[in-house]
Amino acid sequence: MTKLPNISGEALIRALRKDGFWVARQKVSHVRPKKKAGEETVKLTVPLHSALKKGILNRILKEAGLTADELKELF
Repeated sequence: MTKLPNISGEALIRALRKDGFWVARQKVSHVRPKKKAGEETVKLTVPLHSALKKGILNRILKEAGLTADELKELF
């Protein structure tokens, strides 16, 4: 298993867009990307911090259905 990268919220949003997510809304420093997955809609909350903590990044990736390796491929 690959270590989680040290990335910002904006970089994560760019990577998620490559995976099919779009920005549904933004409220101050949090962005809400969405993605249609079959009949379900995956909704995430990404803080626009300069460096995301590993726990927050891990939770977002788990909710998005991505692994650290898949995230690195999106960069």
